[in-house]
Amino acid sequence: MRALLVVNPAATTTSARTRDVLVHALASEMKLDAVTTEYRGHARDLGRQAAESKDIELVVALGGDGTVNEVVNGLLHHGPDPDRLPRLAVVPGGSTNVFARALGLPNDAVEATGALLDALREGSERTVGLGLAGGTPGTEDEAVPSRWFTFCAGLGFDGGVVGRVEQQREQGRRSTHALYVRQVLRQFLDEPHRRRGMITVERPGEDPVTDLVMSIVCNTSPYSYLGNRPLYASPRASFDTGLDVLGLKKLSTAAVARYGTQLLTSTPERGPQGKHAVTLHDLTDFTLHSKVPLPLQMDGDHLGLRTSVTFTGVRRALRVIV
Repeated sequence: MRALLVVNPAATTTSARTRDVLVHALASEMKLDAVTTEYRGHARDLGRQAAESKDIELVVALGGDGTVNEVVNGLLHHGPDPDRLPRLAVVPGGSTNVFARALGLPNDAVEATGALLDALREGSERTVGLGLAGGTPGTEDEAVPSRWFTFCAGLGFDGGVVGRVEQQREQGRRSTHALYVRQVLRQFLDEPHRRRGMITVERPGEDPVTDLVMSIVCNTSPYSYLGNRPLYASPRASFDTGLDVLGLKKLSTAAVARYGTQLLTSTPERGPQGKHAVTLHDLTDFTLHSKVPLPLQMDGDHLGLRTSVTFTGVRRALRVIV
């Protein structure tokens, strides 16, 4: 088997020595080309080259969720084709590693490499669904290119938190769970629309859902982690179904305390719920419109401000080694 290993040298939880050990372990089992990313978007370019090649059967992403997202967008540049495209494998190297953990992989690079090698020997894989988001035709955002996401997206409050975290990281702060918690609090204090939301969910054949302050779109569950604690925003979300949405219509201090506690104590059977919470399950096509430009994030990557985003849940998009 010929494989491409995409290595993010800035991965927060792996050292250069650990990465060298993992490369040697993988190279002992396959014909491996290892490439270290050198710029933002490099992993996407490498994924596209692998998809267009004639002989690469597997792409291994060694890094965090951002590296995985770039590789996936490269592999699916010409659209999903699970039977033809190289398979994807993930070795977690980031601070949270939501996609890898949602697949059931160990949250340790060495252990995950061992699990990957076992899965390859046993031929263990699954085909997962993914989310696709892009500009809405007929709006000022219609020219925004489509982008795939593996586990979640968010318009509004959630996107603002991710944007704040990225600003802190650009200033040299480490990506830690404490950093995320601080930025959640700061986003809450500065949120101008927390009393009355600006977001509307539109679905074909259904009444619109209006006045959302925040909207989290989930492709799997849990949607994130706080340390080792899984957070189930949409417990029924799955790689085998369409997309789920959790929306909140109010972010008063009391509402934040209530829904924040529910999220921290959420389980695979029960997520946030209440009179200000909206939950939608297994959606294939829908659009989020906002009365004002709001921050958008996908897989923990801040993508700027948007007023309208159209989402598609694509079943059987990519084969993954598990």
